[in-house]
Amino acid sequence: IQLVGAATSLYSATCFALGKYGNGNPYPINLSTIIGLSGWLPCAKTLGGKLEEEQIKNRAASLPIIVCHGKADDVVPFKFGEKSSQALLSNGFKKVTFKPYSALGHYTIPQEMDELCTWLTSTLGLE
Repeated sequence: IQLVGAATSLYSATCFALGKYGNGNPYPINLSTIIGLSGWLPCAKTLGGKLEEEQIKNRAASLPIIVCHGKADDVVPFKFGEKSSQALLSNGFKKVTFKPYSALGHYTIPQEMDELCTWLTSTLGLE
């Protein structure tokens, strides 16, 4: 498991699907799941049309992603997390879960961590 910021994590999902970084270098990591907490997808506006090849579509469609975001986030606005999730879904990432939290700012709370642990346990078959 590698812990990185949400923007890096969500961008990694697109690199994994494409099989390469934005600069064209091969993406060497095989990802099992992606977690984005209180963040955004940097390349959301440029994804359109890039995920057309069958192998790319399959990688995108099979990668589980969870994005959690608080509506009271004063660092990364809630709408950025919400739009990032929508961009992933509309570009072929079929296993995207978006979890909004009404009073959450740019931090975590026990409820979010509990729900994240439940999602991870289920998604990775750790039961």
